[in-house]
Amino acid sequence: MPVSRASVSLPSAQAGPARRLLVRVAAAAFLAAFVTAVAYLGRTGYRDTAGGQINLLDALYYATVSITTTGYGDIVPVGDGARLATTLLVTPARIVFLIILVGTTIEVLTERTRTAVRERLWRQSLRDHTIVCGFGTKGRTAIETLLAHGVPAGQIVVIDNDREMVEEATRAGFAALHGSAGRVAVLEEAEVRGAASVVVAADRDDSAVLITLTARELNADATIVASAREAENVHLLRQSGADSVILSSGAAGQLLGQAVHSPRVVEVLEDLLAVGVGLDIVERDVTTEEAGRSLAQLHTPEPAVAFVRDGEVLPFDDDRAAELRAGDRVICLRSRRA
Repeated sequence: MPVSRASVSLPSAQAGPARRLLVRVAAAAFLAAFVTAVAYLGRTGYRDTAGGQINLLDALYYATVSITTTGYGDIVPVGDGARLATTLLVTPARIVFLIILVGTTIEVLTERTRTAVRERLWRQSLRDHTIVCGFGTKGRTAIETLLAHGVPAGQIVVIDNDREMVEEATRAGFAALHGSAGRVAVLEEAEVRGAASVVVAADRDDSAVLITLTARELNADATIVASAREAENVHLLRQSGADSVILSSGAAGQLLGQAVHSPRVVEVLEDLLAVGVGLDIVERDVTTEEAGRSLAQLHTPEPAVAFVRDGEVLPFDDDRAAELRAGDRVICLRSRRA
């Protein structure tokens, strides 16, 4: 369903508003039914100014106008029993109904105020955060990896066009927005201009291209990583502003092909992708002491497999690895064994 403005869902431990409203409607209906039964059972003690006997419909009508304090006065208790029942049963039911009505109104106003305050505080704390566009399998896995790298859950904002996914993200403890991440208004709701990174995990490549274009237009400095389903769309995402593009179907196919002849190699690769267990692959800056040395001369227990210079990833056996420079970054392996 298209939206003109993204709706913000923030974590809450309380029951859903629809459930709470349903419980109160059921309680109000029970009170109406209770007063109807009281009036109908004591119908001989009531008088209808229009004449005639009090029937079930008249009792229901009397119940609704009584508990809502409308009181037209066309059906009135005249017998002692009916008046006693009104005093002891109907009046307390009327009070309880008013409490439910007023309480619901106050709660709605309070909840709106609380939501507005939480949203304002949430926005004020958003700086250098990560926006994840899509809470499907790829988006959730990306978030798990971010959390494993120490990114606080409060610094992750999820955008999804599916309300169920938004609710799931909210239950998981993340701020979530409902809407299309390809729209400027939605990305601005996510404070994209102050974001440090944007993860584009859309289900379709055309959606991923639109999201990337829009995010890059709004934030020229953010790191944007995107997922592509088809190899022919990788260059489109790069041209749209993505710093890195992951070919999801191609990566899976490569692992499948590798597993046929070298299943243990695939296990190592999967281990490298799982952060915090076994082997991790990490990227770090070249220190002042390491500048001028070769990659092979680094005195570290973490073996270097590549390095980055001027945005280009170079293998460990490249000729330029003979002398590291300040500003280079080293990609190395790190053991997470206990």
